[in-house]
Amino acid sequence: MFTSFFLDLKKAGLPVTLREYLTLMEAMDADLAEKRVEDFYYLSRAALVKDERNLDKFDRVFGHAFKGLETLGDALGKAEIPEEWLRKLAEKYLTDEEKAQIEAMGWDKLWETLKKRLEEQKERHQGGNKWIGTAGTSPYGAYGYNPEGIRIGQSGNRNNRAIKVWDKREFKDLDDTVELGTRNIKIALRRLRKFARTGAAEELDLDGTIKSTAEHGWLDVQMRPERRNAIKVLLFFDIGGSMDWHVKQVEELFSAAKAEFKHMEYFYFHNCLYEHVWKDNRRRHQETTPTWDVIRTYPSDYRVILVGDASMSPYEIVQPGGSVEHWNEEPGQAWIQRLTSHFHHVAWLNPVKETHWSYTHSIQVMKRLMADRMYPLTLEGIDGAMRELVR
Repeated sequence: MFTSFFLDLKKAGLPVTLREYLTLMEAMDADLAEKRVEDFYYLSRAALVKDERNLDKFDRVFGHAFKGLETLGDALGKAEIPEEWLRKLAEKYLTDEEKAQIEAMGWDKLWETLKKRLEEQKERHQGGNKWIGTAGTSPYGAYGYNPEGIRIGQSGNRNNRAIKVWDKREFKDLDDTVELGTRNIKIALRRLRKFARTGAAEELDLDGTIKSTAEHGWLDVQMRPERRNAIKVLLFFDIGGSMDWHVKQVEELFSAAKAEFKHMEYFYFHNCLYEHVWKDNRRRHQETTPTWDVIRTYPSDYRVILVGDASMSPYEIVQPGGSVEHWNEEPGQAWIQRLTSHFHHVAWLNPVKETHWSYTHSIQVMKRLMADRMYPLTLEGIDGAMRELVR
């Protein structure tokens, strides 16, 4: 069973290794899971899952591999499953007499009686203490109580004794195959981190305190600056036109980036980068910032991210006067080259599906100008862009 579980995880695309599997088996030999399925779920997840984005895949595989531990049909005949795994926690207390009556039956008799009642029962039953149904003290069914009970037909958990945490799939929005969201974008952006201690001494230096106390013979509290992300980010957002279709995605990215990066500046442009950018779209024609000023103001160690669909006429990139909004004396590609020459770490995020890039000439042109550092605006694409920016 455990071997098939391991192989199913690999088939589902989880990067689990034999070393991790052996570690899990060692933990099982040490009885760390106490042979309860809920404990084994958390133990195996901790041992086998290294990336938060794979938590949902793990839950799905676990639910498939061990569904027999919670549903009767698949549990029957699986003698290799430890009987203790089918014992559930209880929160509702029975009288000592009721508990003794239930526990006196014993597991073998309990299981044998369950199978017999399944054969005898022909209709739904609710209440009582014999038939398989709901809202009683029978060891079988749902919405009742029994310390060795088996849940049948209950859609949710009542006493937290048969809860299937893997069926909740609380991490399903972390899967890198689902739509973007501010929460999972933040997780993807966290690759772009380089911690340094900056500012005033604000946190306890435990190691330093212990060392200094041992040296001086009295309590000598040492403080140190907090560790903060030293990465500085410069964002350029394409706004208007065909980008209107991608507003929601870009807003989520912007929101996540503002929360994740303490040193972040942003500017807007339309279609291609030209001699001016701006920060307020309502005053984009009155209050602009020369692109030269941006390049000269921000040091080359800034990480630069351009966000846009790069979908335009190729003339807007390669020809003077190609802009659809104003006369640009220099082609857009000149400004892209200046930007990529000054900043050492630059990436482009494109909300257009990567499978469609080959159908748009301007995307191919921009991708070449970016030295192939163009990534789709997906969790996987953001992850790739962040890897590029931390090189």
